[in-house]
Amino acid sequence: MDRPLTIHEKDLKFGEILREMGKVMVAFSGGVDSTFVLKRAQQELGDHVLAVTAASETFPSREFDAAVKLAEEMGVSLYKTEVKELENASFVANNPDRCYHCKTGLYIHLQNLAKEMGYPYLLDGSNVDDLGDYRPGLKAKNEQGVRSPLQEAGLTKNEIRLLSKDLGLPTWNKPAFACLSSRIPYGTRIEKYKIDQLDEAEYYLNKLGFYQVRVRHHDKIARIEVMPEELPKVLEHREEIYAKLTSIGFTFVTLDLQGYRTGSLNEVLSESTKQKVREASV
Repeated sequence: MDRPLTIHEKDLKFGEILREMGKVMVAFSGGVDSTFVLKRAQQELGDHVLAVTAASETFPSREFDAAVKLAEEMGVSLYKTEVKELENASFVANNPDRCYHCKTGLYIHLQNLAKEMGYPYLLDGSNVDDLGDYRPGLKAKNEQGVRSPLQEAGLTKNEIRLLSKDLGLPTWNKPAFACLSSRIPYGTRIEKYKIDQLDEAEYYLNKLGFYQVRVRHHDKIARIEVMPEELPKVLEHREEIYAKLTSIGFTFVTLDLQGYRTGSLNEVLSESTKQKVREASV
């Protein structure tokens, strides 16, 4: 039985995968994973790398601006584009396959750009840990021929953070982030005003000093998730948090005692529902 690869061996394998591709376009969000992919691609391929960053209706503009600034600081060529998820009726309906429809539109758009610009490979930042979660968007990635070299090299999120720290990347300890539509329960229409409410609420909580935070949108109820160790801090600021979130349209402000966890809105889905969505996306 082969022994597991060390983090150093995985990084070497990652470099080999990049060199074999020769010329790549990287879907760059400015997060931990895509920043590491972009930096290593730059190291291995030099000028044969193009970062592409898409402005989105479901991501805060500050995230887009930060990604653009980071790419410029890294000295990597960057192409800026735009996607309009709210024009996609299948996405707005917000069924359990929402992410599949969103990612399909995004990857078709980016693959068309890659082809027009002469880049034979489009890369994303999916890592090994993503394979264990409910992510219909991974099907869209596979269908559209997007490569995930982090997965191919067997790199986990924690390993990517450690390697990013060694490279001096400022994103090594950046909190996880997902599109704001993931805060809205399945079956509830995604609307711009809800996205704006979530953006303002989470930005406010970030400014209060919470490291990892989610505000889940249950109509008039805002359900706050923070790291378990930060639960007491929410109560310390409860009056100002309540005042802020009610001022932007929520009536009730609640604290989830279980704390932050990835994809908590998937907890209402049965395994059979998840499987049906996976099969329908094949």
